[in-house]
Amino acid sequence: MEAVYKRILLKLSGEVLAGKEKHGIDFDTMQEICRWVNECAKLGVQIGLVVGGGNFWRGRSSGDMDRTRADHIGMLATAMNALALADALEQYGLEVRVQTAIEMRQVAEPYIRNRAIRHLEKGRVVIFGCGTGNPFFSTDTAAALRAAEIDADIIFKATNVDGVYDKDPNRFADAQKYDTLSHTEVLSRGLAVMDATAASLCRDNDIPILVFNLSDPQNIVRAAKGENIGTIVK
Repeated sequence: MEAVYKRILLKLSGEVLAGKEKHGIDFDTMQEICRWVNECAKLGVQIGLVVGGGNFWRGRSSGDMDRTRADHIGMLATAMNALALADALEQYGLEVRVQTAIEMRQVAEPYIRNRAIRHLEKGRVVIFGCGTGNPFFSTDTAAALRAAEIDADIIFKATNVDGVYDKDPNRFADAQKYDTLSHTEVLSRGLAVMDATAASLCRDNDIPILVFNLSDPQNIVRAAKGENIGTIVK
């Protein structure tokens, strides 16, 4: 079965990389995720990747610290995750480039849209670090922005639940899962797919979002093949 998407933007939360440890990087978990990213690349899919930094730092829970400074620290956390993912993917034989929205030329390329697209066209995985490079914007918003810039067919939002529910399925046994939603429904109902800024950006640029569970990383390949998993927002 072939892939139904030519170019995807995979959004990983930092917490996913922490595995059961809940903090830092669990290398077994990261290797397993990268294994299936590699399988996805073998299908001929061009892969951009945005990673969060919540396994190291959460800017919104940084006490009395200035929010801008807290967000800058969060951006550096995403850069650490991006470099770790790059190394893990390279171990599977993939060519990888890390591009960061804050310049750190000794360790990564600066984000340049045309260069990123050229990398993708050559079959390289491009990992976008440091969010948008601006405080007050989440890495979900960075994923939406980069997806729009590289003209991705879809955003894969890999989470710890198997789709979008009307309420938290971990707390409410009667939570109902949605198979499909519109961007407008997500915004009007305040559903926890992405923050409102990211969701608005996807709506305005007609970027679909597929929300699925990463506890089984093979779902990345299933999603690329168009199998019926998770919740599609379009």
